[in-house]
Amino acid sequence: MAALWQVSHDDSAMPLIMKVPALTESDDPATIVGFEMEQMILPLVGGAHVPKVFAVGDYDGTPYIVMERIEGRSLLAKLDAAPLPIDEVIAIGIKSAEALNDLHRQHVIHLDIKPSNIMMRPSGEAVLIDFGLSHHDLMPDLLAEELRLPMGTGPYISPEQLLRNRTDPRSDIFSLGVLLYHLLTRQRPFGYPRSSFALRKRLWRDPVPPRALNAACPAFLQEIVLRCLEPPPERRYPTAAQLAFDLKNPDEVRLTERATRMKQDGSLTAARRWYKVATADPAQTQSIARRISTAPIVMVALALGEEALGEEAGDFSETLRSAVERVLEVTPGARLACVNVLRTNRIALNSPLNTEGRNIHMMRLIELREWARPLRPLSDQITFHVLEAPDAASALIDYARLNHVDQIVIAARANSAVRRLLGSVASRVVAEAPCTVTVVRDRNDKGDEPADAERAE
Repeated sequence: MAALWQVSHDDSAMPLIMKVPALTESDDPATIVGFEMEQMILPLVGGAHVPKVFAVGDYDGTPYIVMERIEGRSLLAKLDAAPLPIDEVIAIGIKSAEALNDLHRQHVIHLDIKPSNIMMRPSGEAVLIDFGLSHHDLMPDLLAEELRLPMGTGPYISPEQLLRNRTDPRSDIFSLGVLLYHLLTRQRPFGYPRSSFALRKRLWRDPVPPRALNAACPAFLQEIVLRCLEPPPERRYPTAAQLAFDLKNPDEVRLTERATRMKQDGSLTAARRWYKVATADPAQTQSIARRISTAPIVMVALALGEEALGEEAGDFSETLRSAVERVLEVTPGARLACVNVLRTNRIALNSPLNTEGRNIHMMRLIELREWARPLRPLSDQITFHVLEAPDAASALIDYARLNHVDQIVIAARANSAVRRLLGSVASRVVAEAPCTVTVVRDRNDKGDEPADAERAE
């Protein structure tokens, strides 16, 4: 659909590529419209996960895009080496999901995720290329307006794209699931369809479970991949950030029957799905930002053990839990991470056992679970993490950044001259966290200032 030329310019030190569409009288109009979309969208997105744009030429002369030439290879070469080692599949999944999360937060759905459109920088980040089929939430969708056929690449296209819905970011999660399945099994979950009927089978027919094709696939990874490949988008991960979170925290993945499945669903189940698709009303569209905002990752930072010093005990523990409940009521699709930092010595050796001979790390995990027990109706959305570090504030901030946390809920102790002089964990988190921070105080906490709940970004 286009020719690529390696070019240079006196005003740019970075290596450049010029992309020129292949235009002939017999060309599919999608070539022209798709190139227009890429010219419109690519200059508006930024970051490490997309090529930088240097110049754009319009159709008055020769249309082109001059962009950064990525020093690396696409994932296409990985298909010949499949099945890949499990750790490599997970690493590719994490990097690709992080790239999608960054793109979706810029109001863009890629809609053509496949191995040849994901490149890896030498520094490790995944880069998404070829935005000819993409949708931008804040711009006219020329492909939807001018063309009437589903747009995508056969093996990777999502069910909703087949139904001409181009507004759901979970479409990219489905396509990434197809890629991970192929890297795990050396097979495509839905083959290489060459007819409309073969394409549409994914609306009601599930794939052969990965573990039936590759016994080395762990249960948690089958759970993740099959969740990505669910035909109804509401049964997939709500955001790419939550997908990346599970890939990074395999021990916290909630296993369902998907994890142990060894064969496809029966014909009756597939028939029910087909009937549901055939009789369904068109799905209501929702902005990308709105979909992401309804499924944030929320972290509650808890002080436990000796570090709590009685602050989070009793009534204050309930106050903190009530604050978390209020956040989750507003965003029922949220993922809650309960996090505690086990302080370690910077120089001296640390004993893994307490004075009673019990493993301190395990005891903290038990305390976290006990704290969250009243939240049991939300148990499917809660994970527990004990971080070991000498600096609690840095550990919490790094965790939030690494896991794309959207909001932190943290307790603040009473003000005092010492705390004002030395600072506190809460104040550092507020100052340095990459996301919204909700600071909670107990109404009965008698400090130098009136107790209150503060919110900062």
